[in-house]
Amino acid sequence: MKRKLTSAIKATSLCLISIALFQACGNTLSTRQDLKNLTQHVDPYIGTGDHGHVFMGANLPFGLVQLGPTNWSQGWDWCSGYHISDSTIIGFAHTHLSGTGIGDLGDISLMPATGDVVLKRGRPSNEQSGLFSLFRRETETAKPGYYAVHLDRFNIDVALTATKRVGFHKYTFPKSDNAKIIIDLEHGIGWDAPAEGYLTQENDSVISGYRYSKGWANNQQIFFTAVFSKPLQGFVVSDTTAVQEGNSIKTVRAYGQALFSTQDKEDIYVKVALSPVSIEGAKRNLQAELPGWDFDSTVACADKAWNEELNKVAIEADDKTKRVFYTALYHTMIAPSEFCDTNNDYLGTDKQVHTNVPFTNYTTFSLWDTYRAAHPLMSLIHPEKMGDIVNTMLAIYKEQGKLPVWHLMGCETNCMVGNPAIPVVADALLKGYEGFDSELAYEAMKTSAMLDERGLAFLKEYGYIPYDKNGESVSKCMEYAIADWSLAQVAQKLGKEEDYHYFLNRSKAYTHYFDPSTGFIRACSSDGHFREPFNPFTSVHSLANDYTEGNAWQYTWLAPHDVKGLVDLFGGVEPFAAKLDSLFLAQGDLGEHASPDISGLIGQYAHGNEPSHHIIYMYPYVGQAWKTAEKARQVLTEMYFDKPGGLSGNEDVGQMSAWYVLSALGLYQVEPAGGKYVFGSPVVNEATIKVKGGKKFKMIAHNNSPENKYIQRIKLNGKPYADFYINYTDIADGATLEFEMGSTPK
Repeated sequence: MKRKLTSAIKATSLCLISIALFQACGNTLSTRQDLKNLTQHVDPYIGTGDHGHVFMGANLPFGLVQLGPTNWSQGWDWCSGYHISDSTIIGFAHTHLSGTGIGDLGDISLMPATGDVVLKRGRPSNEQSGLFSLFRRETETAKPGYYAVHLDRFNIDVALTATKRVGFHKYTFPKSDNAKIIIDLEHGIGWDAPAEGYLTQENDSVISGYRYSKGWANNQQIFFTAVFSKPLQGFVVSDTTAVQEGNSIKTVRAYGQALFSTQDKEDIYVKVALSPVSIEGAKRNLQAELPGWDFDSTVACADKAWNEELNKVAIEADDKTKRVFYTALYHTMIAPSEFCDTNNDYLGTDKQVHTNVPFTNYTTFSLWDTYRAAHPLMSLIHPEKMGDIVNTMLAIYKEQGKLPVWHLMGCETNCMVGNPAIPVVADALLKGYEGFDSELAYEAMKTSAMLDERGLAFLKEYGYIPYDKNGESVSKCMEYAIADWSLAQVAQKLGKEEDYHYFLNRSKAYTHYFDPSTGFIRACSSDGHFREPFNPFTSVHSLANDYTEGNAWQYTWLAPHDVKGLVDLFGGVEPFAAKLDSLFLAQGDLGEHASPDISGLIGQYAHGNEPSHHIIYMYPYVGQAWKTAEKARQVLTEMYFDKPGGLSGNEDVGQMSAWYVLSALGLYQVEPAGGKYVFGSPVVNEATIKVKGGKKFKMIAHNNSPENKYIQRIKLNGKPYADFYINYTDIADGATLEFEMGSTPK
C-alpha cells in the first residue's frame, strides 16, 4: 500500500537529533541514543480490515486522547470508527475504542471545511447533504503518534498528532473567504448518543465546552478547551442546522463553526485538550502538556514516546515478523487509557470528582478479553503501571461496590460474563507487586465474588448455574470458576485457609457440566439434567444461549486453572489428548445465528475469540509439547500477517495482539494468575525484555526456522532446564533462557 511521506514526517527526522527536543520530551540525549527506531516497524493499517476493528489515528501509549478519523459509515466493522474499506470521513474525533465488538466514543469531533456545509450526517451518495468528505488512500499517512490525509471535497490537508491529553491538529486550507473549522458535539460512534453538548467562545482564539453522552458507557462526560493559532473572524453556534444567537449554546446536538478567511496553503493549528473533570482541568492539561505550537516537535515527541515503550522488547527477526510483532506490541498499548488530569483528579464511577489522588486512574478495561494475555504481558513489561492499574480497580470497587467488569469512561457496562478483574488483581498480588493495599484488594475480590448478581446467587445455591435459572449459564459459571481459583490462591498466600478451601471448591463448579457420555461441557438444569437436544457445533449469539460467543467444542476446554482436573474428567491423558486433537479437526455447522466473533477457525478451535486462547498451550500438561509447537506456529503464521486483514478477529483492546507478542516469544500464561508461562514455539530468534527493577530477561532460540519449530532442549542461565514452563519470578529476576530448536517433535 502506498504511503505518502509528508513534510511533517521529513521534519521529524531532523527534530529527533535536537537536544532541545529531547529536553522538551522530558529525556536527555544519552537516553534517546539508547533507543532503537522501532516505530518504523509499526503498521497501523494491520487490523483495519476484515473484523479487526483497530483504532486508526494519533495517540500516545495509554493516553486519554485517541485522535483520528471517523468514517461516515456505521456498523459492527466500524466499532473503532474506521475501516479500510471506507473512503469517507465525517470528522476527526478525540476518543476512539480499539478492537471492541461494540462501538462508542467519537467525542469532540472537528471537521475543517470551506463553503456552506449542512450540519448532518448526510447521505453517502451526496457529499453536499452532510458533513463528510471523500478521501483517497494514497493521500493518507499513518505511523505511531501521527496521521495525515487530504479531504478531497474541501481540498484541505489534515495532519494530526497528540500528547496524552491533547489533540494537535494542522489544517492546510486553500484560498477561501468561507473557511471554517466545525466542532461537532452530535455525532459519535456506534451505540453513542448525545445527551447534552455545551460550547462557548471565550475570546477570539479559545472555544471550550463539554459533551455528555449515553451508550455503551451509559453516563459519559468529557470536557475540552480548543485553542486556535489564528484569531476567529466569527463563531456560529447551532442546534444541528438551526443557528442560534450569541456565542454559546447548550443543547443535545450542539455545533460550533469557527470562521476564517484563508490564503492558499495557509496552515491553521488547533490544540484540543480533554479532561474527564472540568473545562478548567482541560486548560491545566493543555498548559502542562502542550504550551507551545511546534507541531513537528510534537510529532517527534510522540514518536519518541512510542519508541520508549516499544524498546521494552527488542527482538531479532526478519522484517515481516518485526512488522507484525511491533504492530501487535503497539496495539497492546492503546489502552487501558489514562482517565484523569495531569494532577490525577478524575471522575469516578460514582460521578464524583476525586482529588488529591496518589495514583494514575485508568479506563477502558476489556477484562473478559485482557485478563488472559494482555495483563500478564503488562505484568512483565510495564511493572511501573501495575500499582496504578490495581489502585484504579480498587477505587472502582469502592465507588460501585464491586471490581470492574468492562469499565469505560467512568461507567460500568457489565459487558461479558464472569469476574474478570479478579484474576488481574490476584495476578498482581501473587507476583509480588506492591503499591496498593493488599487487604483492600482481597476484600474487593471476595466481595465481588460473593454478590448475588449476574448468576452468582445461583452458583452459591446450586454449586453451578443452571440453564433454567440464568442465561449463558455455562460460560458464566466457568468464568466464575477461573476467578474463584485465582482468589483461592491469594487466600492461601494471605493465610485465609477457610476462604482458600471455599473458593478452591467453587473453582471446580465447571465439573457439573461435564458429560462423560459425549465428552463435552454441557448446560445442566436445576434438577441435574443436561439440556436436550444437544449439538456441540451450534452457537447462538444470544444472552439466552448457554455459551457466550461459542459452542460446546470451544467451551469444553475453559478450565485453564485446573487442567489436571479436566484431564481427570476425560479419564486420563490419552482420551484427553485425543479429544483435544479432534478440536482442531472437527468440521460442523455453527448455525445461522452464530456469533460473528467465532472466527479464525482451525477445526472448531476459534482463535478469533478469547475463550480459545489458552487451549493450544494445554498439550504440555499431558506431555505432548510438540503439538503446542505445531499449533502455535500455525496460528502465528496464518492468523497474523502484515496486511489490513492481518487479525483473525476483534483486536479486543490488545488481547489478540498480546497473544501474538507472548507466543512469538515462545511462552503463554495459561493459569489465570500466578505467573506460570508455558513454552510454545518462538518465531523470534532472540529477544531482550526489560523487566521489573531495570533487569533484563533474554531469550535465544538457537537454530530457529520455519522447519525447526520444536523445542529440543532448554537452558536457564546456562543450566539444563526440564520444566515445560517458566515462573514469573525467574523472568522478573532477569535471566537468560535458551531454546535449542529442531525439526523433530520432542
